[in-house]
Amino acid sequence: MSLNTAFTASLEGSVAQLKADGVYKRLNYLASPQAARVQMEGRGEVLILSSNNYLGLCNEPSVVQAGVDGLRSSGAGTGSVRFICGTFAVHRELEAALARFVGTPAALSFVSCWNANEGLTATIAEEGDFVVSDALNHASIIDSVRLAKAITKCTTAVYKHGDLDDLREKLVANKAARRRIIWTDGVFSMEGSIAKLPEILQIARDHDAIVVVDDSHSTGVLGATGRGTAEHFGVVGEVDVITSTLGKALGGAAGGFVAANAALCDMLTQRSRPQLFSNALPPTVASSALASVQYVEAHPERVQKLRDNTKYFRQAIVEAGFTPLPGETPIVPIIIGETAHAIRMSEMLLDEGIFVTGFGFPVVPQGTARLRCQISAAHSTDDLDYAVRAIANVARRVGLAK
Repeated sequence: MSLNTAFTASLEGSVAQLKADGVYKRLNYLASPQAARVQMEGRGEVLILSSNNYLGLCNEPSVVQAGVDGLRSSGAGTGSVRFICGTFAVHRELEAALARFVGTPAALSFVSCWNANEGLTATIAEEGDFVVSDALNHASIIDSVRLAKAITKCTTAVYKHGDLDDLREKLVANKAARRRIIWTDGVFSMEGSIAKLPEILQIARDHDAIVVVDDSHSTGVLGATGRGTAEHFGVVGEVDVITSTLGKALGGAAGGFVAANAALCDMLTQRSRPQLFSNALPPTVASSALASVQYVEAHPERVQKLRDNTKYFRQAIVEAGFTPLPGETPIVPIIIGETAHAIRMSEMLLDEGIFVTGFGFPVVPQGTARLRCQISAAHSTDDLDYAVRAIANVARRVGLAK
């Protein structure tokens, strides 16, 4: 039985328009585990320069084996919601490890950081509260705030990206709110920039506000031992709420968490809709994520390797004549300008055996289309040298470099 024909025709027309506009997303299928270099169907070996596999743990033997062991010991999953049918000890062990790692009293795992963010705001915000969010926050935060406003009737606002004067003004304008909540990414995924966390914490103290930081691109990445944005600035233990993912540096599979005090985590267990109506994180994923946390704790040199690779690549790409957005994170956006150029370069680089994604409008502002390069501790200097040469060669071929 087919879908309504008019509906189908409308969908097909929309897809055709995406293709015509040059923004249609095509999936590339991997025939090997995620790593610095992979086997890609129809292309052979490809250098990955667009993965969140920051520490190279997606195929780390101890992480993979922990997942296999978790599958064998606990099966495929809980079969229902944790409070209804029971949970596994590995969930408790993982949550204790995550809390220890990011420096909070407690943590609660979710099937994704999207779910963690989605469930958080509507649980802690109520009518009469004020929630203010950075303009470049991740889509999951944006949707979380919108959902909370719809459900709880709280007041919301967006402050200009990184503009702390604008943040102050919005907090002052809502000083009569029962509770004030500041939402920010730790690292902004399209820019590679880091939130001004110490200043935000001081503003929060001045205005009696709660600070919530999504550390998805920071956990395992920033700080001397990879504990995130708070460690990077020397303020571990001072952030009220940290959310993050298990699907990037910590094994790259799936899952997310909220880390905070025990009362907040308990309230999320009681009231967060993604907790109450979704199955628990599969035990194989919980097990591999736990092994990833333990690996990072035991191997801080892996975090240093990521930092060294990032510095090497940033310097090399500048010497090649490009102007990446400044920063120190492994997200290195190379500004190309026009969307069509960025997408064409991405396609040409894939033909050269390098997988790096081009982003343009409306994901980023007009005229700031970019190749978003993401560096991993798994990359060798030969990998990075090859990538820089290929990017320079392709840029010359499209007339963007001499």
